[in-house]
Parts: sequence; structure tokens; C-alpha cells
Amino acid sequence: MKEKVTRGVAWSIGEKVGTMLLQMGVSIVVLRLLMPDDFGVIAILTAFAAFALVVVDSGFSQTLIRQAEPEPLDYKSVFLFNISVSAALYVLLTALAPVAARYYDMPVITRIAPVFFLLIPVNALCVIQNTLFTRQFRFALLSKVAFVSSLVSGLAAVLLAWAGCGVWSLVAQRLLQMAVRAVLLWHASDWRPASSGAWSPAAIRRMAPYSFSLLATDLISSVYTKIPQLFIGKLYSSRMLGYFDQALKLRDLPLTSGMTAVQSVTFPALSKIGADERKFAESYRQVVMVVAYVMFPAMLGLSAVARDMFAVLVGAKWMPTVPYFRVVCLSGLFYPVAMVAYNVMKVRCSGPAIVRLEIVKKVIMTAILVITIPRSVQAVVWGLVVFAFCEMVVNVGASLRVTSLSAWRFVRTLLPVFFVSGAMFVVVRSVAWILPDHALLRLVCMIAAGVVSYLLFSFCFRLEAFAELRTIVRRQLQYREKD
Repeated sequence: MKEKVTRGVAWSIGEKVGTMLLQMGVSIVVLRLLMPDDFGVIAILTAFAAFALVVVDSGFSQTLIRQAEPEPLDYKSVFLFNISVSAALYVLLTALAPVAARYYDMPVITRIAPVFFLLIPVNALCVIQNTLFTRQFRFALLSKVAFVSSLVSGLAAVLLAWAGCGVWSLVAQRLLQMAVRAVLLWHASDWRPASSGAWSPAAIRRMAPYSFSLLATDLISSVYTKIPQLFIGKLYSSRMLGYFDQALKLRDLPLTSGMTAVQSVTFPALSKIGADERKFAESYRQVVMVVAYVMFPAMLGLSAVARDMFAVLVGAKWMPTVPYFRVVCLSGLFYPVAMVAYNVMKVRCSGPAIVRLEIVKKVIMTAILVITIPRSVQAVVWGLVVFAFCEMVVNVGASLRVTSLSAWRFVRTLLPVFFVSGAMFVVVRSVAWILPDHALLRLVCMIAAGVVSYLLFSFCFRLEAFAELRTIVRRQLQYREKD
């Protein structure tokens, strides 16, 4: 199991890094060609699409992953459920598009919504294939599919933006990415609805209690994740929303990429070893340790180099995004730990318990949003950091109650990584103060100083995470030689 998880994470992270670099390149070109208002419009539509995608799945894919041996009719039933719900949501959202256009004073929404929301039924077509490959630990295949779909859609976005298509280039990117992914997954999979027996309402009812509990938590989380965009678009302007949304998206390139890779592999793996308490607790600790070792310096490093990175890559037009980006990167210190703990909760806890936990967190976030949204966009950004910390505390506290891992051992695992990452941040900022005001020179020197100092501190202080990561890399190289 450890070999499967290691190889799965390696493939997933390899794909995510490749996809992240690809998306970063596409984003740089598109940001230079389009206006912040275009991204503000897409942010509104993306918020509604995010809610719909959660409802379409309704937690059934995670239920299928969690089950020991799902029956063929389970897959067929979930597939038809996904298709039916996605079609209904497409019609509903398209019908409501004129209302949203008037509410946000963005007439373009009416024209692009019918095309943009096609990604909802297209995504529903390949949920089962993705679930099957995840259960089989075929992350190499999923990684290749994700990269190819990002490549095709990214090139299309760049070409359309270059041709002056404006916001339509962003619409095409989102829709093409989903469509190419669906085609490739269907081509790679032997599963077909016609060969899986009859549809069974009983199968849906049997899986519904746990699935709908996950739906409730995921939907609440999705709604609250997008609430700032929805209110900023109304209270401020599409331009301010564009700045804010791009700060989150650029932060999410490394953050979401890394966490998606880890979560997609660790959830099925933890599900399989859930009965072995000692192994489960130690696996939880090691996953958190390695995730923190990678994500802590990445987030602090991005915050440290933000000004020069924006000046070099996207130009003066996007410099108002820098204050938001610097702050929101700090939430990346807490989000990865919270998400790993949430995976543990999904394996060990019942659906209602997870829902109650989500309600507690959203009460906290509601208070934060009520205070920050009327003040300023910068206040909202700081509020997201505060909430990320609160979410981590709540998730970790709940996860420790259902495992044998002690709170002190958990904290002791993360503290060395945190202090070494903080020391690296100080080194990077010191380099910025010393060097002359030349953005490209400072950016290169700060990145080099950050990487060298972090590895040097890790080696000198003999961090357990550093040793574990070296072992993982060495093992992957050995696998590659054998292959």
C-alpha cells in the first residue's frame, strides 16, 4: 500500500507540477492580453458552476471509492443520477443568467452563460471513469489526461486571446478542458453504462445517507469559498473582483495542485488501512509532515517574492493584485493541514458528524465575512487567512479525537518545518532589501536564496520531513530504473 501511495502521489504531483507550470504560462500570456474586468465576469460564472458541480456528484463518487466492493449497478445508477442532475442544473442556470446579468450589471453574462455552463453536463459524463481509475490507483493515467486537457485548453485560450476574443477565450478554456478530459477518460476506460446492468433506485437510496452528508459539507464549503466573489462583484466592481479573484487563482496554482494530488491518493489509501489504528495514525502524521514540508516554504516564498514576480511576469496592469496575493498566500500555511485532517474525518467519521463539523466552521466564516466584506477587499483577504487558521484548528482537533495520534506529537511534527520555513522567508526578504531595485535580478536571486537556504536549514537541523522526502525520491528513482 505504501508503494502504491508513494507512486500515486509521485505521479499526481508530477502531473500537477507540469500542469501548474503550463497553467502559469497560459495565465501570464492571457493576463497580459485581457483586462481585469474579463476575469471578474468569469469569476461570477465560475462561482455558480462550482455549486452545480458539487450537486451533480452529490458525494456519490467518494462513496464508491470508500466502499470495499461496489456492484456494477452502483456505477450505472450513479452515472444516470449525475447525468440527470447536470441536465436540470444546466437548464436552471441558463434560465437564471439574465437575472444575474442585471444584478451584477454585467450584460455579457447573458450571452456567455449558455456556453460556459455546458461544462456541467460534460463533467458529469466522466465522473464514473475518474472514480474507477482512482479506485484502481491508476494515477499515472489520470495525470496524463489532466495534463493533455490543460495543454489543449491552454493553447486555445492563448490563441483566442491573441485574436482579440476577450472573455470568450476564458470561456473556451474552461469548456475545452472539461471536454478533452471527458473524451480521454472515456477512451481509456472499458466501463460503459450499457454493460453495467439496470439502473437501481435502491442503490442510490443505499448510498444516499453518506453521500448526501458529503454533499452537504462540500456544498457548504463551495458556497462559502465563493461568497467573497459574489459580494465583491456586487459591492465593488468587476475590476476589483478581477484583482481579487486572480490573487486567489495564482495562489491556488501551487496550493490546489499539490493538495489535489495528495488528497486524490491518500483518501482511498487511508480508507483501505482504516482498520489498523497504529498504521493509520502514523500514516496521517507522515502525510501531514511531508505536505507541510512542501507547502509551507512554497506559500511563504510566493508571499516574499510577490511584488517582483508580478512586475516581471504580468506587468503594471496587475500590480494592484500584489497586496491581496501577499496576504492570501499566508492562508496556504493552514489550508493543506486542514485538508489532510478533513480526509481523515471522511474515513473515520459518519456523515452527520462531518456535517456538524462543517456547520461549526461556517458559523465562524459567516462572522468573519459579515465583518470584513463591507470594509474593503483587503479586509476580506485577511479574513480568509483568519478563517483558514480556524478551519485548521477545528479539523485537526476533530481528527485527533478519532485517531490515536496525540496533539503534542502532531504539533511537534509541524513545528520544525514551520520554523525552517520562517527562517527561509527572512533570508528571502533580506536579499530583497540588499539588492538594487531591479525586478528580474531580485526575483532570480530571491528564488535561488530561498531554495538553497531551505535545503541547507533542513539538512543542518536534520528535519524528519527532509529525510522522508529524500527516501520517497530515491524510491521513485529506483522504480523508474526497474521500469
